[in-house]
Amino acid sequence: MRSEFVFEQAPFASAHASTIADTEDGLVTAWFGGPHEGHPEVGIWLARQEGGRWSEPVEVARGFDRQGRRQPCWNPVLCQPRAGPLLLFYKVGPSPRRWWGMMMRSVDHGRSWAEPEGLPQRILGPIKNKPIEVADGALLCPSSTEDHGWRCHLERTADRGETWERLAALEAPWRFGAIQPCLLDWPDGRMQLLCRTRDGTIGEAWSADGGRIWTRLRPTALPNPDSGIDAVVLRDGRALLVYNAARRARTPLDLALSRDGRRWRPSRVLEDGPGEFSYPAVIQGEDGRIHITYTWHRRRIRYVALAPDEF
Repeated sequence: MRSEFVFEQAPFASAHASTIADTEDGLVTAWFGGPHEGHPEVGIWLARQEGGRWSEPVEVARGFDRQGRRQPCWNPVLCQPRAGPLLLFYKVGPSPRRWWGMMMRSVDHGRSWAEPEGLPQRILGPIKNKPIEVADGALLCPSSTEDHGWRCHLERTADRGETWERLAALEAPWRFGAIQPCLLDWPDGRMQLLCRTRDGTIGEAWSADGGRIWTRLRPTALPNPDSGIDAVVLRDGRALLVYNAARRARTPLDLALSRDGRRWRPSRVLEDGPGEFSYPAVIQGEDGRIHITYTWHRRRIRYVALAPDEF
C-alpha cells in the first residue's frame, strides 16, 4: 500500500472534499481549500501526479456571483470520459441550500482549463461523487439538493455537459433524508445507489433500467455518521466502499468489499485515530490499482494506492 499526503504545505488553512481522476497523462486530484468551509475565499485547488510525485497545488477556480462578489466554492468532482476532455464540476454559493453548478474543461489532462461554464438552472452536476459513463457514452451524475429537505436525484448528459436532463428525485425528504449519492454499475446490469443520511446508516436504492426508475430508499446495515462516502465496482466484479464505519464520528475510515451489493465484508482500516478522516473518493485506474483520496483533519488531502489482490 502506498499512502502519502498530496501536499505538505499550502497557501490555505483548510482542505476538504477531494476528487480523483485517471487521465492518459496520469492522476489528477482536486479539492476545495481556503480559510475554512464556507468562506468567500475558498477556491478549487488541483494537483497532478508527475513522475510519481504530486505537483504543487494550483488554484484553478474561484467563485463569483452575478454582481462579481466572491462566493465560496464547494465539492469538486473530476470526470475523465472515454472520449473528450477532462471535466471538472463544482458548486458556488453561500451555502449548500443556495449554491449553483459550474463546470470546466481541460484538453491537456488538467494542466490548463477553459473558462468556467454555469450549468443550466436546476442542474447542479455530480454533487460529490463521480459520474458513471453508460454504454451509449452518456454520463449519469449522482446529485442531491438541500434547499427543501435532503433529496437525491440523478442528472444525465449525453454530450459531456452540453445538454442536460434532470431525473426525478428518489424520495420525498420527510420519508428518508439523504444526499451525496454514489453509483455502482454492477456487471449483471443492475445499478445501485448508496448515500449519506442523517439516520445513522448508509441508504441504498436499486435500478434495473439504467438509472431512470429506482426502488424506494432504505437503510442498510452499514453505519454512517452523517458523512460522505464513495464506492466503485472493480473489474473483477467486486465493489469497494470507502466509508466511516461509525454512527457519530468521522473516524475510523474503512474499506469494505461486496460481490452483490447486499453483503459487505470489512476489508481494511485506512485511519482509526482521533479527529476527522472523511469525504473519500475512489477509482480504479487503467493500471488496475485502486486510487483513494480523502480529507485528513481538514488540513490536508491524503492519497492511498492499493492493488486489487491486496484485499
